[in-house]
Amino acid sequence: MPIDRDKALNAPPSVREISWTTRDVLLYHLSLGAGADPTAGPQPHLTYERGLAVLPTFAMVAGTGVSSGELPAASLDMPGADLDLRAILHAGQGLAVHRPLPAAGSATVSSRVVEVWDKGKAALLVRESTASDPRGVPLWTETMRIWARGEGGFSGEPGPEETWSVPDRGADLVVDTPTVPQQALLYRLNGDLNPLHADPEVARAAGFDRPILHGLASYGLACKALVDGVLGGDVTRLASLSVRFAGVLFPGETIRTAVWRDADRLLLRSTCPERDEAPVLTHATAVVRA
Repeated sequence: MPIDRDKALNAPPSVREISWTTRDVLLYHLSLGAGADPTAGPQPHLTYERGLAVLPTFAMVAGTGVSSGELPAASLDMPGADLDLRAILHAGQGLAVHRPLPAAGSATVSSRVVEVWDKGKAALLVRESTASDPRGVPLWTETMRIWARGEGGFSGEPGPEETWSVPDRGADLVVDTPTVPQQALLYRLNGDLNPLHADPEVARAAGFDRPILHGLASYGLACKALVDGVLGGDVTRLASLSVRFAGVLFPGETIRTAVWRDADRLLLRSTCPERDEAPVLTHATAVVRA
């Protein structure tokens, strides 16, 4: 069904109630390698429930982890954009955290499409989700960019030209984060059970010689690299993080995150050194609190 841009933009938001426990947070941190680096130590602030801090990117999986029981099939509730899930790509992700996330809690999440761009052979949809605690206090705002192949050509606007570059100098910091062969198997327990990340036959049918790591796992690994390498382990200092997914990472490979400081912003680029610095994350910007 062709995209109806007006219907997509004017549809009422979808609203859902979510909750999570410390067990979900602990699993999320472990699935990103918390406590596995001997140089960083056991990281009890991420791996032990007493005094548990929460990485901001936990917001990406809040309400879908082990505490939520059996998980429904993947879907995207977007009136006016009835998309074939096999033809879409998660093109980019943004997150703004309005306050430190509690280690256990509940929230109301409201989601709606805020933009649809016609890219010719594809459409680019931007879906925004906001989460508030039971008192109505904002917790986070998430922005997902969805590339829908074969859905362009509806005579819409192509959207603004977007430029991004890192400074013409060496990075201020480079953080290498190794992954393990079972990284995707661990990460999928946070709620994304897409067989692309576990089944070799499904991966081969999609054009990969083995299962790939989730894009949001790479996103979380970059977040943890920033918190560990730049922010002294203080999760509350990361105010926002936005990235574009430029390539895949295979479990067992290293994600190398180069960081350039620019006032209260950090510019990032993540690559895979085992494959000649193949890009993994680009157009990456973080805002940090003092």
